[in-house]
Amino acid sequence: MPRYCRFTVFGKHRWGLVVDGGIQPVDDSPFDGGVPRPSGEVIPLEAVRLDVPTTATKIVCVGRNYADHAKELGNEVPTEPLIFLKPPSALLPHEGVIRYPVGQSTLVHHEGELAVVIGRTTKNVSEAAALDHVFGYAILNDVTARDLQRKDVQFTRGKGFDTFCPVGPWVDTDFRPVDQRLTVTVNGELRQDGHFAQLIFPIPMLIAWISRVMTLERGDIIATGTPAGVGPLVVGDRVEVTIEGLGTLTNTVDA
Repeated sequence: MPRYCRFTVFGKHRWGLVVDGGIQPVDDSPFDGGVPRPSGEVIPLEAVRLDVPTTATKIVCVGRNYADHAKELGNEVPTEPLIFLKPPSALLPHEGVIRYPVGQSTLVHHEGELAVVIGRTTKNVSEAAALDHVFGYAILNDVTARDLQRKDVQFTRGKGFDTFCPVGPWVDTDFRPVDQRLTVTVNGELRQDGHFAQLIFPIPMLIAWISRVMTLERGDIIATGTPAGVGPLVVGDRVEVTIEGLGTLTNTVDA
């Protein structure tokens, strides 16, 4: 299955395809509209550092899109999508370090999610045509300073710290979300466990609804919401978000 990644090797940023044995570099960005041509070489995965696998102009997040998650935080289940933005400066790659905002927050939570990566400019698209605008899917962790979110009411500060949006390890263009399992573990302990069938607002509806509000560009991300079980992260933790058939996004937490 085509899985596109972005990586750094010998100080250079490159795009590649994840293949057996490593990464096969391609000649151009997969978001430029063409079909990137792979080179013949395969670079071992351990020889590179993975980067964020998209060049998003914005990250549109959907809040409270699992009923059990809304209830666990004492919120009503929404009657229409609740959206907010994370800045691109919050993006963090697989194996990157989530920086705990010491002195500003004392309650940082993990929120594992499926990320939709947009493949072409999308405005006022219908639900029926929405999936034609998807490039692929990735794994995302909507890291949240919960105490600041509650204090501010608006989500910008609590969701917007640098490193608070890990995404990766790659974008899978063949993945099709149906009812796959999503789990989050912290230091090996299971915290979140959900299935996509639990989404209140399905992905085609989200794309169409958001595109009536704002234009989505190539590489933009829609974070589709998190299941119940969100919980605290502390310095030294290792958090893993796993989606069945898509992979595992791993990050550590430091001060």
